[in-house]
Amino acid sequence: MAEEDIDTLIDSPLPEEEGQLDDENRLKPAFVDAVRDAIEDGDETRAYDLVEPLHPADIADLLELLERDERRQLAAAITDLMTGEVIAELNDYVRDDMIEALPPEVVAEIAEQLDTDDAVQMLEDLEPEDQAAVLAEMEPEDRAAIESALSYPEETAGRLMQRELVAVPEHLTVGDLIDYLRDNDGLPTEFWEVFVVDHTHRPVGTCALSWILRCPRHIALADVMKRDQTLIPVSMDQEEVALRFQKYALISAAVVDEAGRLVGQLTVDDIVHIISEEAGEDTLLLSGAGDGDINEPIRDAFSARVRWLIANLGTALIASFIIWAFGAAIEKLVALAVLMPIVASIGGNAGTQTMAVTVRAIATNQLTRSNTRRILWREIRVALLNSMTVATMIGIATAIFFTPMLGVVIALAVVINILTAGIAGVAVPVLFDRMEQDPAVASSVFVTMITDSMGFFAFLGLAAAFGLAG
Repeated sequence: MAEEDIDTLIDSPLPEEEGQLDDENRLKPAFVDAVRDAIEDGDETRAYDLVEPLHPADIADLLELLERDERRQLAAAITDLMTGEVIAELNDYVRDDMIEALPPEVVAEIAEQLDTDDAVQMLEDLEPEDQAAVLAEMEPEDRAAIESALSYPEETAGRLMQRELVAVPEHLTVGDLIDYLRDNDGLPTEFWEVFVVDHTHRPVGTCALSWILRCPRHIALADVMKRDQTLIPVSMDQEEVALRFQKYALISAAVVDEAGRLVGQLTVDDIVHIISEEAGEDTLLLSGAGDGDINEPIRDAFSARVRWLIANLGTALIASFIIWAFGAAIEKLVALAVLMPIVASIGGNAGTQTMAVTVRAIATNQLTRSNTRRILWREIRVALLNSMTVATMIGIATAIFFTPMLGVVIALAVVINILTAGIAGVAVPVLFDRMEQDPAVASSVFVTMITDSMGFFAFLGLAAAFGLAG
């Protein structure tokens, strides 16, 4: 490339300089409003001109920012810009809505532009009849690959893997491999390593492209390939796959079937999405917020959230019963009613802290059966230090504003409740995990119930035992 051409490329304005993106790489409100105005005015040419310079990921962001009718109008105005790259970047709910609005032949054409894993992600949530209609419009080879992927359970390596890869027999030389890569137009356009297989198509090693480029042509692949490799079973859960990529710093990995034959590959760009999804999913499950997607239909959001609120209502009744049982004591000493929410609140926060640490440790395989006791003992010691610190502060303040005896009672109650919170914050998620249930799903409801109930019971019970409400 000539030097003046390079200078031209360097001096060419980027989207940020043209005014579409702000300093944080987000679409500017003024730009979004301009696109919206063009759509409302029916000026498709203006809308196309505004959107055309954007990166596919930014086009996806733009579609997600618009209302449902607006995004459909924009998609109609920028048909040739609605590439597979744009569809692959869309939020799940927005993508499903867009796909439903397109005819099957158009959806099939988009799917054929995508890698297998992205095409599967696009089609897997369609209604069975819509999915069948799209598959019927696809080329036989592409249709067979997608149908094969859809046969695996959701969120497994088989569902996520790409079928597009480069695999060669181990008897080749480096020169043979280079010639093969240059002469075959049907190979993937982007890959990082070549998989070496035996006569049964089982992977026996890998060759990074950097090795291939640096080795003399006469060297045998068997002499330069890396024999140690991380093989991913097709049935492995995507969360476990992500942990293996993170643990072994993988760029790509071979996926093998039950017989050990190479059937696909997973690449780090797929894993980045998985890690992001799993982290967000655990956070939302801890809060009982369902998918937590702002594009989720209102009815789905309602059904996902209300059931946990109802469950929380049931557990809250236990704490209310404890308060009712000590109603006479509260009537005689109003200070109890003033102070008991403090005990429950502090215990709840302590439980949430421990639970969040525990759920993360389970998700990342830092907490297993082999170290559960050690982690539980660690959290008990942390809880003991926290409880002594907080109890001393609240006890002194209560003694000053009320009575010294009440200060002792609330201090003891805080110690008991924070220790209980530390134990429950570990025990509840671990119990769910042992029962093969997601520990993030309902842990918060039960931990909150335990800390609230114990907080009220410890404080009011100690007050009655010390004769403060006699």
